[in-house]
Amino acid sequence: MKRGTTGFLAAAFVLSAAPVAMAQDKPAPLPGETLKAKTATSGSTDVAKEGFAATALPGADDARQTTEAQISAGGLFSSGNARTLAITTAGKFKMRRDEHQLSVALAANFARGAKKAEAVDTTVENYQGLLRYDYFFSENIAAFVQTSGRRDRFQGLDLRYNLDPGLAYYFINTKKHSLRGEGGYDFQYDVRRDASRVQTPAAVPAGSPPAAPLPLLDKTQTLHNVRLFAGYENKLYKEVGLVTGIEYLQNVSDFGTYRLVFDIGIKTTVADNLAIATTYTMRYENKPLPGVENADSIASVNLVYTLF
Repeated sequence: MKRGTTGFLAAAFVLSAAPVAMAQDKPAPLPGETLKAKTATSGSTDVAKEGFAATALPGADDARQTTEAQISAGGLFSSGNARTLAITTAGKFKMRRDEHQLSVALAANFARGAKKAEAVDTTVENYQGLLRYDYFFSENIAAFVQTSGRRDRFQGLDLRYNLDPGLAYYFINTKKHSLRGEGGYDFQYDVRRDASRVQTPAAVPAGSPPAAPLPLLDKTQTLHNVRLFAGYENKLYKEVGLVTGIEYLQNVSDFGTYRLVFDIGIKTTVADNLAIATTYTMRYENKPLPGVENADSIASVNLVYTLF
């Protein structure tokens, strides 16, 4: 009797414990994924609240519908043994709607400085503007026309006007990643500062009569050039962006006359719409005006605010 009772109780215990064991064996619910996968046609990734950074695929963003606008400014001020005032500012705007794209850029750089007890003088002064229109025949090929103006006191220019029609080929073309090459014609029209038109005669041997003064250079000059350009933009990461480009202008009537322009900028985001940008621009002209250096460069650090 005792043995039967014991077997009965053991069987009842096993049967009653089975649901508990099954419940314990059931796997616990998995935590929510850090990155939520989407379909291949969407090609985008979402970042979870934990804050892990993810890179969007190049094809995830539509470069045919974009609007961008930003302004930047920086400055340096000092007093005492050295007095310095330096200001740099710029603004950019780009809008694309299907085949049509419009770009506008403005920039200004100004600086004055002097040592103690000396007169303050201007050391940097230039103003620039650019307007460009692109028409895209496909995702990779576009025709464009851009016009730009530059006033640079220390390059001896009251105005340098350029008109550049041409074709562009995009090896990579998304909203956040772009690599392109351009080729076309460049029309250049210079209006020179009067002080930069003076030519210095060559030195003469001692005891010889002074050299006759040379005539002033022409007030204006027109050049016809072939233009080549390569540009790269990388904004795959929200925190860091890179923009760089190199432009070569070759005169068609005098192959000994050419210009080279190189620029690079790195932008680091510090808030939702605020970033710090470090930029460097170098302009090289193998036949500059008298008294003007061949190479002219500007490096700056600016605060950049993105409007949209």
